[in-house]
Amino acid sequence: MTNKLNSIKADITSSRTALGIEFGSTRIKAVLIDSNHSPIASGSYEWENRLENGIWTYSLDDIWKGLQTSYQEMAAEVKEKYDVTLQRVGAIGFSAMMHGYMAFNQEGELLVPFRTWRNSITERAEKELTALFNYNIPQRWSIAHLYQAIINEEKHVESIDFFTTLAGYIHWKLTGRKVLGLGDASGMFPIDLETKNYDTKLIQTFDDLIREKNYPWKLEEILPQALPAGDEAGRLSEEGAKLLDVSGNLQAGIPLCPPEGDAGTGMVATNSVARRTGNVSAGTSVFAMIVLEKELSRVYPEIDLVTTPSGSLVGMVHANNCSSDINAWVKLFREFSEVLGFEVNTDKMFEALFNKALEGDRDCGGLLSYGYYSGENITGIKEGRPLFVRSPESNFNLANFMRVHLFSALGTLKIGMDILLNEENIQIDRILGHGGLFKTKGAGQKIMAAAMNAPVSVMETAGEGGAWGIALLAAFTANKEGNESLEEYLDQKVFAGNAGVEAAPDEKDVEGFEVFIERYKQGLAIEQAAIDHLVIQKKAEQLV
Repeated sequence: MTNKLNSIKADITSSRTALGIEFGSTRIKAVLIDSNHSPIASGSYEWENRLENGIWTYSLDDIWKGLQTSYQEMAAEVKEKYDVTLQRVGAIGFSAMMHGYMAFNQEGELLVPFRTWRNSITERAEKELTALFNYNIPQRWSIAHLYQAIINEEKHVESIDFFTTLAGYIHWKLTGRKVLGLGDASGMFPIDLETKNYDTKLIQTFDDLIREKNYPWKLEEILPQALPAGDEAGRLSEEGAKLLDVSGNLQAGIPLCPPEGDAGTGMVATNSVARRTGNVSAGTSVFAMIVLEKELSRVYPEIDLVTTPSGSLVGMVHANNCSSDINAWVKLFREFSEVLGFEVNTDKMFEALFNKALEGDRDCGGLLSYGYYSGENITGIKEGRPLFVRSPESNFNLANFMRVHLFSALGTLKIGMDILLNEENIQIDRILGHGGLFKTKGAGQKIMAAAMNAPVSVMETAGEGGAWGIALLAAFTANKEGNESLEEYLDQKVFAGNAGVEAAPDEKDVEGFEVFIERYKQGLAIEQAAIDHLVIQKKAEQLV
């Protein structure tokens, strides 16, 4: 143990470390890794998006408080464990939720509150741009938000000097450089797979579309520069060092890797950047990323086309909702146990309930639920109404209740994945899972295998998540040798043959999920009726 401790201390004092900080939907996490790519210290900050004036957003104050708190916790752990005051690291990387809209004027001021990926307010832009580009432009994408603002004739548009994602914003403020990693950039605007840059023909198409508006900018001028994994994307400025570390100990001049989106860091954290590999991230939202061998035969509104951090084509099936409703029910059960005088550890409660779900009927006993806290583009649902439905004949018990919520958490994902697997005949050699749904060993993995009808593996390191993934990308930037590819670096220097623990799909579970998904599709009219007839709380208060 002493030798290991001394080795880690030597890595820290010699700057053979890498720091990754990721802004997730509910948590900001900082992870410091050593020269063996193992996490040696971490810190975090819990936060939640807010629905303000019909827009899902986070405040700038929360962004910076979360960044600084997570860094301070990580640095404090370094001091406590290794008796070293952190002053330098080998490289830094920032990642965050993809897509969304952060627009700034020439003075660097945010023109409108941050519009996150969770918003479903760009339907007209989505339809018009998808038709114009012959390329799927989902509502979440930054270009859809920009064009919708143009359609809405929002005054701020003429003042835009730069627009970017959350990761791009953090990186810009800490380095002065307006750049993005290819993966994150591909969620702003389509990427040309040959040039590994924005599609210039589509940029010209967009400029032609809005020419009559006579804005003082062209699209290419306000987009961040797109950079592949491995490139140095700037260095920590004096101002940036003070923003990140309020104690003043961290030194400027540290190199940064290109900022990435959570989809890209999920691929890296699961070693799923090679063709015919895929990963599923299941937390607040759920998305599957499948690295494709070829382009799809046609445009599917259910399938996003993005890239890996190194620029390979990825078919992405994204659902806005996954675990939020499950978390709400577990919270209710915890309140019930507390009323009875029992204090139950939350992790143990999740473990018990997830494992109970495995005892349920294969098709969930005729139960139905929708964990829609927000709208879902794939199913055409524009707002969120969490919903649980059963008939008098349903087999209503705890096992089926938990099972149906796990099934429904993956329902929208299943609809999109069926297109890739059944209509495009995409071949997948391995799928790796990560995120909160897989925290209970075996349970979420078994349900996911049934939904995907494919083996699903989970690595021990998957729990480290995207913060570890962006730390690996930072390490790749610092340690890349010659023309070494990201795939080679991960295979040979990080994972070294670690394929994780695999769960094969159970035939009966697969059949049960097929029965459930038909019920899920047929019941979407019930979800729509809830939106039509259940007034949200703020509107109800206005009637009082």
